[in-house]
Amino acid sequence: MAEQLGPDDKLHLITRNLQEVLGEDKLKQVLQERELKVYWGTATTGKPHVAYFVPMSKIADFLKAGCEVTILFADLHAFLDNMKAPWELLELRVQYYEQIIKAMLESIGVPLDKLKEYTLDVYRLSSMVTEHDAKKAGAEVVKQVDHPLLSGLLYPGLQYLPSLGYAKRSHLMNPMVPGLTGTKMSSSEEDSKIDLLDRKEDVKKKLKKAFCEPGNVENNGLLSFVKHVLFPLHGEFSVKRDPKFGGDKVYTVFEEVEKEFAEELVHPGDLKASIEVALNKLLDPIRKKLDIRVGKVVSVEKHPDADSLYLEKIDVGEAEPRTVVSGLVAFISQEELQDRMVLLLCNLKPQKMRHAAVCLHHPDADSLYLEKIDVGEAEPRTVVSGLVAFISQEELQDRMVLLLCNLKPQKMRGIESQAMLLCASIDGEPRRVEPLDPPEGSSPGDRVFVEGYEGGKPDDKLNPKKKVDLKVSGECVAQWKDQHLMTKLGQVTCKTLKGGNIS
Repeated sequence: MAEQLGPDDKLHLITRNLQEVLGEDKLKQVLQERELKVYWGTATTGKPHVAYFVPMSKIADFLKAGCEVTILFADLHAFLDNMKAPWELLELRVQYYEQIIKAMLESIGVPLDKLKEYTLDVYRLSSMVTEHDAKKAGAEVVKQVDHPLLSGLLYPGLQYLPSLGYAKRSHLMNPMVPGLTGTKMSSSEEDSKIDLLDRKEDVKKKLKKAFCEPGNVENNGLLSFVKHVLFPLHGEFSVKRDPKFGGDKVYTVFEEVEKEFAEELVHPGDLKASIEVALNKLLDPIRKKLDIRVGKVVSVEKHPDADSLYLEKIDVGEAEPRTVVSGLVAFISQEELQDRMVLLLCNLKPQKMRHAAVCLHHPDADSLYLEKIDVGEAEPRTVVSGLVAFISQEELQDRMVLLLCNLKPQKMRGIESQAMLLCASIDGEPRRVEPLDPPEGSSPGDRVFVEGYEGGKPDDKLNPKKKVDLKVSGECVAQWKDQHLMTKLGQVTCKTLKGGNIS
């Protein structure tokens, strides 16, 4: 479709139903030369609700207009907001946002294959921005406190990037959709919103209580939803009503809906019932995609390594309770959570949160790392590896790696190493080293075997004098005597070191 649209038609699609457009002339100029690159970001703080369909419908417009769209889940913003999520929660929170946003886009027919990093000149930036301006900018994007962290002042300063030579951007602002109570729809106000995972009976109950005075079109969240979501997506809105009150009617322009509601030709009850039907059609695919179950909290205790987290066991009707880590310590007591019935989103990829797998510098050797690595045993293994010159601490932390576990433990600078972390390497200047990568989706403790020897058992102790012929193929697959190293999920690989050695 985008190939058939001229620059003016694309501009109309890009800018329709927006609250404000800053830099429209720049948009027109770019559209004469190339397709537009659009960035949309959301802070991963509260749970997304139905008002998120407003930006989702705009993303649909951007893609129809041929734009290249990038979505950012702003975990940094969420952390810098003093009243929101701690770092411990952000990895899972981002994953939840990713799944829910994808489900929303699929529910409105947006092809995900068309969806596609800030580098921060922090020191130059800090030399140009005053404390007063940083605080003023910060008040616009993160919650401010009496003594803000430096990070909370640097982050909003990114709006000054044009001063460093970055091209000035155009800004497209969505309207703020009023909530069900007539004020802003907010994640923190339960009565103001409909959650994307609400059941049909919950949707009906919330719509029934929604603010919708006969003839009053001001701060009417229901009419705003019709205008900014249903019309852009469907091009029409159907009102279902009893024949004695005029019967069903299909509206093709929003202004007619608004006019007839203002004239009390459309009753609030009929508007609510019609929105209920349309909204459930949008929510049904999301409900089906995400596995949500009722569970009972059978035990809850403080996480041993993080004061802000609970470690819970929750019964969801399976053979064993699920282990769940949640950042609820600041909001609900252990006593309130114990034995409580809760809702769980069960089909997220399991994540480690503050687990024992850590990477530190060896206290007595600058060239060595001291690692604790979870291999599915009762306790993590202590491993000493000489990787400091080749891979950063941050890259190694929480990474899935391969360990050779049946070597005789050896002391390295006074600390016993209980396994070898396997890496690919190529000699030269400089020497290049990369840890081997297990297949995506692997879990700690997964066994690695040689292709064709799936049933083989490893030696209790490997003979240190016996050479093990491990290498990397021309396709970056780990091999033993030309046979691939495998797990049940696929091949063991490295990123770039074709033909390298493994040790």
